[in-house]
Amino acid sequence: MATFLSGTQIRQTFLNFFADRQHRVLPSASLIPEDPTVLLTIAGMLPFKPIFLGQRAAEFPRATTSQKCIRTNDIENVGRTARHHTFFEMLGNFSFGDYFKSQAIAWAWELSTQVFELPPERVVVSVFEEDDEAFAIWRDEIGIPAHRIQRMGAADNFWVSGPTGPCGPCSELYYDFKPELGDDAIDLEDDSRFIEFYNLVFMQYNRDVEGTLTPLKSKNIDTGLGLERMAQILQKVPNNYETDLIFPIVKTAAEIAGIDYHTADDATKVALKVIGDHIRAVVHMLADGITASNEGRGYVLRRLIRRVIRYGRLIGIDREFTPLVAETAIALAESDYSMLRDMDRTIKLALQREEIQFLKTLELGERELATVMEQVGAGGQIPGLNAFTLYDTYGFPLELTQEIAAEKGLTVDSDGFEAEMEKQRSRSRNAVETIDLTAQGALNQLVGHIPETEFLGYSLPAVEAEVEALLVAGRVVSVAEAGSEVHVILNQTPFYAESGGQLGDRGYLSSETALVRIMDVKKDAGFFVHYGRIERGTLHVADGVNAQIDLACRRRVQAHHTATHLLQSALRKIVDESISQAGSLVGFDSLRFDFRSPRALTAEDVQQVEEQVNTWIAEAHVAHTETLPIAEAKARGAIAMFGEKYGNEVRVLDVHGVSMELCGGTHVSNTAEIGLFKITSESGTSAGIRRIEAVAGPAVLEYLNLRDEIVKDLSDRFKVKPEEIRDRITALQTELKTTQKQLDTAKSQVALAKADSLLAKAESVGKFKILVAELAGVDPESLKTAAEQLQQKLPGGAVFLGSAPEPGKVSLVAAFSPEVVQTGLQAGKFVGAIAKICGGGGGGRPNLAQAGGRDDSKLAEALEAAREQLKSNLG
Repeated sequence: MATFLSGTQIRQTFLNFFADRQHRVLPSASLIPEDPTVLLTIAGMLPFKPIFLGQRAAEFPRATTSQKCIRTNDIENVGRTARHHTFFEMLGNFSFGDYFKSQAIAWAWELSTQVFELPPERVVVSVFEEDDEAFAIWRDEIGIPAHRIQRMGAADNFWVSGPTGPCGPCSELYYDFKPELGDDAIDLEDDSRFIEFYNLVFMQYNRDVEGTLTPLKSKNIDTGLGLERMAQILQKVPNNYETDLIFPIVKTAAEIAGIDYHTADDATKVALKVIGDHIRAVVHMLADGITASNEGRGYVLRRLIRRVIRYGRLIGIDREFTPLVAETAIALAESDYSMLRDMDRTIKLALQREEIQFLKTLELGERELATVMEQVGAGGQIPGLNAFTLYDTYGFPLELTQEIAAEKGLTVDSDGFEAEMEKQRSRSRNAVETIDLTAQGALNQLVGHIPETEFLGYSLPAVEAEVEALLVAGRVVSVAEAGSEVHVILNQTPFYAESGGQLGDRGYLSSETALVRIMDVKKDAGFFVHYGRIERGTLHVADGVNAQIDLACRRRVQAHHTATHLLQSALRKIVDESISQAGSLVGFDSLRFDFRSPRALTAEDVQQVEEQVNTWIAEAHVAHTETLPIAEAKARGAIAMFGEKYGNEVRVLDVHGVSMELCGGTHVSNTAEIGLFKITSESGTSAGIRRIEAVAGPAVLEYLNLRDEIVKDLSDRFKVKPEEIRDRITALQTELKTTQKQLDTAKSQVALAKADSLLAKAESVGKFKILVAELAGVDPESLKTAAEQLQQKLPGGAVFLGSAPEPGKVSLVAAFSPEVVQTGLQAGKFVGAIAKICGGGGGGRPNLAQAGGRDDSKLAEALEAAREQLKSNLG
């Protein structure tokens, strides 16, 4: 097998391999997909969906990528299995009507066995049970023995995009970790033996509504090789988390918690792995502009952050730590994703803010739990639903609820909790299990049967409308009940549909029989699709409804949108006239503006831009909109906004003397309505692209209130004036470093002094000397130093030391001389076995190893067992 390859080397080797074979190397797309039917980028092929659907012609016949992906449908398996992740990178090679099965298989085999040097005898492949063509290629062209080609059913080896649309058989490559078990009973479902690392999808059919498969005129190849899985194989580690892609993050979290990962128990390792995985996901999501919220992808981000904090508390971290762990994740990936370093301040501030807020939420959860326990009464049982609500809403792990309940003599219905958890998992799996290339099918069926939606929202905040169509779970229905998630199409609407970076309006639809809360609006196939939930009653097609937007939300988004126009003008005036927009996101709570810039901005530039925008706001410029022929608009000097598609007639926003741009969004009528504008961050996202994040209007006050709250809290804690906080922190950091060094030195000296006094207790066992003893209160590192020194002073000896540095923690060290090791005793195996007595484990080198445990009441028993085993083995 190939020598050690880092994750970065594996990624680049893959891309270079296909670049040499005329594939266009493309950068990873954002985790925010262009496809509105998918919340996050969940697969490497997603950016190419329009090509596979035939909606867009391919600019090149072949492509290769390393695509960032996020999936949360198996989130409860993260950290518990060797391979499940929320964030992962999918290495892919794609053919758009160019090469097909034979070439894709040949290259996958060449890359795997010749470039990555996987032993051919350790690779097993699977094919769809009816795909005789793929089976023959593997057997006859590649030369794999027939018994190592497994035929599998459609559930495993037939890729579908949805109920209808492009589909085709798959062929997967598996690595065999236990070839010594032979080929007689190959079971690819055995995760302990096999890992699937490369999947080849042969997109060769179109499936219609009746399930009939018709060969595609243009056959495509879509493959995916898991970077983390290949790293596990090539780096020869037991799971993906111990590769160089993730383990440094795990190690950082362990150090903050004062834990040695390798000697930790299984539950602690799971917690550390979850932190390592989720922090990777979080930093990339934040770098791509996702902000924490209670809806959509923002909710996914917030949930991941809160899981990190929760698991940190479970392993004993009782201080702010997420920015520290994020720094390690950023440092690991910045050479391949430079925007992470450019965005590091934004990432860390966002994590800090979420951590502070979540800790307050946990306090609310504690009060909620206290109320539940009072209702249950002495000796009762907390219902599973209550335990799940504490977990899902307040972030309480089941273990924490059980622990607090036990202190009050109560139990928790864990079976009921698991039942609620399974319901959530099912909802999650159903939401993101597949990429639906045909989600537009139901809408397309409506084209020509109902009129396109008339938008009246520029002038009217509410209108009387009629329900033209209802969709539930992607299907057209005639009626929907309370509790249903619905897509509603009206004949006319005041709701602005997401476009040009501006989020869709929120609000309500009300009728005589129903109330529908609208969370988002998108435009598709000429229809304004209102995404909502029926709060009460029943909604029917043809019902009359009052459609009312949330005016407070509209005003907030208007302030942010007009501020975005002012921001671009300020950048062009102060930084460089050539600056142009490269993307934007206009939301209710903030705005994000990406722009092409010939240079990085200085702190002075940012300050001047902010001051200029606020000056224009204070000058109360009228913001006038009108519809013009596009040629006339451009002749007047109107600037086109990034990502917009324009017809012959265009809407122009003219802030007289400040800005004139083509824009279909909603805006304030006077800049004074914006109130204030505050830039919260400025950074680079890629070569030549900068990003400014800002808040305007009411969001400024919320931003300043949070900052003020943090400053007041720090001022109270440090007992200094706000302006003295920085100096106080610097002084404390210096003091802490000095004190820590002194403490470490003192601990080491005390441990060594105690150790020397133990030499007289060494026992003779045949020609060997053994010393087994307890060093009370000594920390793991000092215990290790003491064991090494004692072993050196006992030539040909074996030293085994134990300590309980604090209640509930046990530290064990074994130090064996070369002579002892030559007898077959190995310190790693020896100390690991003894540690089980104390409810722990560990290991290390044959001559020196450490372990830990949690039951300090068993320390004496463990030491005695170590003494007896040494006597038995050496005597």
